[in-house]
Amino acid sequence: MSFLATPTRDTLRATILTVIAGIADAVGYITMGGVFAANMTGNTVLAGNRRRAAQLHRRLASPGAAARFFMGAMLSRLLLRLLHRPTAGLLVEAALLAVVGFLPISPEPAVLIVALAMGVQASAITHFSGNAISTVVVTSTLARTADAVLDRLWPGENKHLPVVTNLRLLFLTWIGYLAGAVAGALLLAVMPYPLLVPVALLALLLFL
Repeated sequence: MSFLATPTRDTLRATILTVIAGIADAVGYITMGGVFAANMTGNTVLAGNRRRAAQLHRRLASPGAAARFFMGAMLSRLLLRLLHRPTAGLLVEAALLAVVGFLPISPEPAVLIVALAMGVQASAITHFSGNAISTVVVTSTLARTADAVLDRLWPGENKHLPVVTNLRLLFLTWIGYLAGAVAGALLLAVMPYPLLVPVALLALLLFL
């Protein structure tokens, strides 16, 4: 299959989900006290930074966001076990983001709600075209993309290494997160409720 071929349904869904996570992270970091909504690795670093008193709110909010993310992932897993429908988690995520988008909520509880929504997304759909892909963080995705690129440049069977096959899926999900982060910053300048864009994207996903 050509790298530039028309994206499959799974690739399109994974890319849209990473765009949503990028928007949520950018909007959360800029407007909600410098805390990431989806990137719990970044929040762990912020929580451990105790050098400046001015960052007290950030240190307190970061563990709270991680806890809400964890709760969201558990909720999503519970919905999967009870309903056997990944779209149920996406509906919950859309509802949570809509609450932040429509209601006048202060930054501290807002980032916790968005982190809860990102936790739901993280566990709602985890496999695309037979590949396990994270749609809320892209560090491992970038590493697997590097693996796939090298395997393409240096073909040949190696029984001691895991095979990485879907380069397009990996690349587009990483680009999706980057595009979402850029879009999140731009949306803040042009609309008062930028998180409504992820809500609309989630609604679109339900029809894919």
